[in-house]
Parts: sequence; C-alpha cells; structure tokens
Amino acid sequence: MRQIILDTETTGISVDSGHRVIEIGMVEIIDRRLTGNDFQAYLNPERKIDPATIPIHGLTDEFISDKPFFKDIASDFLSYIQNSEVIMHNAPFDSSFINNEFVLTGIEKRLEDICEITDSLTLARKKHPGQRNSLDALCSRYEVNTSSRELHGALIDAKLLANVYLLMTGGQVGFFGASNEKDEKSHTKSDFDFSKRKIITINPDESDIKAHKDYLKKLSEISKKDLNW
Repeated sequence: MRQIILDTETTGISVDSGHRVIEIGMVEIIDRRLTGNDFQAYLNPERKIDPATIPIHGLTDEFISDKPFFKDIASDFLSYIQNSEVIMHNAPFDSSFINNEFVLTGIEKRLEDICEITDSLTLARKKHPGQRNSLDALCSRYEVNTSSRELHGALIDAKLLANVYLLMTGGQVGFFGASNEKDEKSHTKSDFDFSKRKIITINPDESDIKAHKDYLKKLSEISKKDLNW
C-alpha cells in the first residue's frame, strides 16, 4: 500500500483571489513505513506573495523568482502521486490549489480523478471530537517532535503529518520506519529488520506482580484515576 502525505505553501489563503502554489512537499509511506523518498519543489507563482503570509512560511518574492513554474514540474508531480492514496490535512484547501495549477497548466483532470484522497483533519475530528485538531495541536497530542520547525514549510509539515497520521491510525513510526537518522553505533535505523527478530516472553514472578501493582496504585493516587494495566 503506497500513501503520499502532501502539503503546500501558497501566496495567500484563497485560490479564488488568484493565489498560487509556491511550495509542494510530499512524503512517501509504503506499508506504513516512511521510505525517505520525499518530493519537494519551490515554484514561481508568477505573482506577488501576500506579505501577511511571509512570516508564516518565510518564502519571499526574491527567493522564488528563479524557481521553476508548475508546468515545469507537473510531469514529475503526476508520476510521484500516481496509483497512491494522497493524504492532506484540510484536503479541500490543498486540492483546490493543486487543481487550479492543473487548469492553468492545461491538465484536464482533477487531483481526485487521479488518486484517492484522504483528509487527515476529518479523521482527527472523528477521533478527537470537540478538541483542537490543527497540525500543531496533533503534534503536541501525539508527542511528535517539532523542534526542527521554525516556520511552516510544505515538506517539513508533510513529514510532521506523516508521523501524526501513522500514530493517529494506530501505526508505529520513527524507530521502525526508514530513516536517515544515525543511532549511536552509526547505523541507520532502517538497517534493522525487526520482522526477523524473535519475540522474547518473560513470565513475571510474584514479586514482579506485587511491584507492578504497587506502582499502579501509586500512579492512580497521583493521577486520581483508576489505572489497570
């Protein structure tokens, strides 16, 4: 199963006002594992960026002035998302901007015609009704590390959303996924194939069980909740 986490940065908040895409970031997940095969493109939108959005994403007119147009990366974009489920947070927003780029480029299809679309915001609202479900709120709730993110960026946010999505839908991320991070012995975490590891089961004795119960009792008193693990 191949899934793509997609995010965009734009010149403004409304496609109906003529705003355009200035960054596309995508992260690939295969069989619930992050592959590291990411896609990122900065784009020249052929218009000025709304100054109010610059503090959010940090992209300026000067920075994107020499970047390719969407038409220049359209083929690579379509090849990357082909035969995949595309996951976006507030999918109608990103889809509307991508579809507008399709129209301007002469692509006679919509994103939803090419791939299955899943809105992670809709999933989050069903799982956490009545709570804040922005990407920032979900990162905090699922303890996803955001220390490397000073500004919003399409690829940065796509990576954060990938981790949130896998945790939110019951999957394991990070240590069990492909990663370029190095462990303390200079191996990549993807070097370890845990599917071949033998699961070791240890049966607790009476002292272990008592210690566990005592610990839970203490936690219950502190948290004022009836814990039973």
